[in-house]
Amino acid sequence: MRKVKKLRLDKENTGSWRSFSLNSEGAQRMAATTGAPVADRGDAVDMDEPASRFQVQKHSWEGLRNIIHGSRKYSGLIVNKAPHDFQFVQKTDESGPHSHRLYYLGMPYGSRENSLLYSEIPKKVRKEALLLLSWKQMLDHFQATPHHGVYSREEELLRERKRLGVFGITSYDFHSESGLFLFQASNSLFHCRDGGKNGFMVSPMKPLEIKTQCSGPRMDPKICPADPAFFSFINNNDLWVANIETGEERRLTFCHQGLSNVLEDPKSAGVATFVIQEEFDRFTGYWWCPTASWEGSEGVTTLRMLYEEVDESEVEVIHVPSPALEERKTDSYRYPRTGSKNPRIALKLAEFQTDSQGKIVSSQEKELVQPFSVLFPTVEYVARAGWTRDGKYAWAMFLDRPQQRLQLVLLPPALFIPATENEEQRLAFAKAVPKNVQPYVVYEEVTNVWINVHDIFYPFPQSEGDEELCFLRANECKTGFCHLYKVTAVLKPKGYDWSEPFAPGEDEFKCPIAEEIALTSGEWEVLARHGSKIWVNEETKLVYFQGTKDTPLEHHLYVVSYESAGEIVRLTTPGFSHSCSMSQNFDMFISHYSSVSTPPCVHVYKLSGPDDDPLHKQPRFWASMMEAASCPPDYVPPEIFHFHTRADVRLYGMIYKPHAVQPGKKHPTVLFVYGGPQVQLVNNSFKGIKYLRLNTLASLGYAVVVIDGRGSCQRGLRFEGALKNQMGQVEIEDQVEGLQFVAEKYGFIDLSRVAIHGWSYGGFLSLMGLIHKPQVFKQPHGAEPPSSLPATADPRMASGCAKPCQQLSVGG
Repeated sequence: MRKVKKLRLDKENTGSWRSFSLNSEGAQRMAATTGAPVADRGDAVDMDEPASRFQVQKHSWEGLRNIIHGSRKYSGLIVNKAPHDFQFVQKTDESGPHSHRLYYLGMPYGSRENSLLYSEIPKKVRKEALLLLSWKQMLDHFQATPHHGVYSREEELLRERKRLGVFGITSYDFHSESGLFLFQASNSLFHCRDGGKNGFMVSPMKPLEIKTQCSGPRMDPKICPADPAFFSFINNNDLWVANIETGEERRLTFCHQGLSNVLEDPKSAGVATFVIQEEFDRFTGYWWCPTASWEGSEGVTTLRMLYEEVDESEVEVIHVPSPALEERKTDSYRYPRTGSKNPRIALKLAEFQTDSQGKIVSSQEKELVQPFSVLFPTVEYVARAGWTRDGKYAWAMFLDRPQQRLQLVLLPPALFIPATENEEQRLAFAKAVPKNVQPYVVYEEVTNVWINVHDIFYPFPQSEGDEELCFLRANECKTGFCHLYKVTAVLKPKGYDWSEPFAPGEDEFKCPIAEEIALTSGEWEVLARHGSKIWVNEETKLVYFQGTKDTPLEHHLYVVSYESAGEIVRLTTPGFSHSCSMSQNFDMFISHYSSVSTPPCVHVYKLSGPDDDPLHKQPRFWASMMEAASCPPDYVPPEIFHFHTRADVRLYGMIYKPHAVQPGKKHPTVLFVYGGPQVQLVNNSFKGIKYLRLNTLASLGYAVVVIDGRGSCQRGLRFEGALKNQMGQVEIEDQVEGLQFVAEKYGFIDLSRVAIHGWSYGGFLSLMGLIHKPQVFKQPHGAEPPSSLPATADPRMASGCAKPCQQLSVGG
């Protein structure tokens, strides 16, 4: 029997509450969850006396709106203000006062949109003074945001998938030798030049708009690295190239028909599909070869791009009602639900030839000598792709559908033949391909959890005639923690007659590994995901990387030798979490850093020390680009804590204490969760911007608890993969144990008044908390949860869906 005792609500009381009295089985469950004493059978138990409960003041909607607006005033002062996307350019004027010009994106004081900026870094600074670098405008009176902020459908979708909250210029391409900048703005493309052979400008310039005959937006623009007179873009799901100087445009692929009906026009070229953007953080579908080839004495130059061709004809189409209800329209999208078919994919080449005047004289599409699905039958996703620096090979990272096997494959350009519908011609082209031309699988990763895709692959230049390829690669599957390895693969051609029918064996094209040396090791991680980079100095044989060697709560910049692996040197200051960018000649770096109590700063450091010991060069503060803003008067930073679970797993959490803690009073508590892969909420970085609303809740009298349980990132693959096949279970157990810990540690947590709140996967856990632990969580608030796992396009959700999860379907 379950007895519920309702407490009288006083008219004068501005709050409301519920008290539960349980006996028998219910009391035992509550005791097991909260640690509260259990009364004898038949007795009613109040979890807390009403007098000991802190009552949160009730507010009208208008009052709540004012509170929210008041808190947002502060975040608006510093959110998105920090400079980012840095490019160092070294100055060669020995008599000049500056060593580098530093380009970046930022939001100048008084502006509401991002712009291209630069700062001059002096050669000398005074030790006793704080030098604050000036942010200088590159562009003169330029508005980058479209009129009325109206973006095209393609731009709007890309902004959503990149989680862009800023306006203006959000990315740019830069060709350092020529000083060319290329960027999207105001629904068009623009370019300008600074540096290079024309020298550095001293006053803001007017960027030049690149006119076009194309209808619709030009997406994903890139400068040709081998000839900056040319640039590429995507228009209506096909790949184009254009000459900046002459204005000539050429369509290179003809996949898309330009139809408005999604059902009738399923193909695209050079475009990353929804799942690739959303789940693998790849936002492009084509890659320039960094070198050109010259043919004959006529001055004909061949330039080429690798691109992904996608056929979504077998992918389900879903229809989503327009947010503007008065329009009564629906948007149609290709959306591969769990277990349904993914797009058919292929890698191809787009080549074009130019004469000595820069005019495009011809172009052609090239396909693999055998169909992609024949050469690589188990491949479901192209996770990453690119070229070696000498242009000798295109490379790609291939994943199978369970995401448990990754192959790093080299594709020589000679493996591609002109695309033709004529079978006789195709066989003739195939027969002309030399037998020693083949794909090479130079590296493979296998796991029984899932593979976290990242960008870290650094191939070293290959000598002429060398049958070995040496490269740096991050691998998480080997030890369960992401670490750097120096790998040497042997490229042994097997010999194939490509005009004959082909059926690949189990380990077809797999290369022997001559050597694999671990450069880092231990129960910590080299940062590789979410756009993390490494910087390799081939002259000093050093590699700079970011990692969590000191603590999983802080990111730092480290350096290690890849020639004689051993000592790892930390370059950034402990007590903060850093995000760094190295200069091209490795003499400086920039750190954007903060802590839970210190808002973000951006500082420039110079590495100094003897040249014969480059590993131990020490960072010296050089200049500031941004100092920490002052916190609002009512901001109280969260306190970080840790505890051990019953399974002896060390977990980290943080708590926002109620601002008006009264001795002996129990406060209603909000558990803020995410709990899923790829995300870490608890770390030593400033929370007063993205999570300012948690401080607002604390200012109203709530205790707010955040816990990174098993399933979150930065703790190794085993820790993150603990939720595989049991999503919504291990995470909730960890959250409940964390609540018990903070209740015992702090004494002001009211375990009978706990709400659970989260977005996306956190929204899913909010629902699962109510289902599995209703005696703990009294109020769920799940925002945008994946409420029907078989309907989600997230492959990790599909592979992690156990039977209890499959039964959850409350929408979507």
